[in-house]
Amino acid sequence: MPTHAAFQLIGDRSHQCDATATYTHNGARAYVLCDGIGSSDAVRDWTRTAARRLARAAALHADAEAGLRAVYEAYAAEPDRQDKYARYDLPAACAVVAVTAPGKPLTVAWCGDARAYVLTPRGTVHRLSDDHNRRRVFGGSRNLVNSYLGATETDEQRKAQYGHPAIESVTRVMENCRLLLASDGAYEPLEDSARNLADYLTGTPSQAARDVASSAIAHAGTYADNATALVADLRTARTR
Repeated sequence: MPTHAAFQLIGDRSHQCDATATYTHNGARAYVLCDGIGSSDAVRDWTRTAARRLARAAALHADAEAGLRAVYEAYAAEPDRQDKYARYDLPAACAVVAVTAPGKPLTVAWCGDARAYVLTPRGTVHRLSDDHNRRRVFGGSRNLVNSYLGATETDEQRKAQYGHPAIESVTRVMENCRLLLASDGAYEPLEDSARNLADYLTGTPSQAARDVASSAIAHAGTYADNATALVADLRTARTR
């Protein structure tokens, strides 16, 4: 039986600019969700490539933060992104990545407001990531993100602006848990309507991913964003 699955719906957007990817290397498996900023062919295609690139890097490093930093820095070094005016017209995406590796705990890293959660065997959902947006820092708009893949700012620059680095990460010992990676279009409508995520994370990973995304669209109100969920059962993670 498959241990992970993803499902996405376009909502009311013109393009599906969320993307997911997985990659396995020497027993390390990376799970990635990227939420493209904007709606266009260019953003859609760039985000799909970025997700695959990030999954590969994270699996090769066997660590979520190391993989995300490698890809973040590679995009930041692109010549076109050095122009502080032109770079805002280039594709970009929020990103969250989780990695399991033999003999190691779960690692999760992110830039932006795509989220990572785990459902414990007791049925409790824990959020592992903290949003990089104005709501977290200033109590402002949650739709304005402070960090993203495709930005050029360093950890120190982001800390000076917003009090958090460009990339954040957590390490958790997780065994027999269910991982959920979700775009804001998937978690916001459920959160706003006071839904319990645990209610949607039952059944197979495929059923759970479909339930999260489709329920998000159903509760989105007058405007539905791209909604994407990646669900993975973590059965072999161990502490060091």
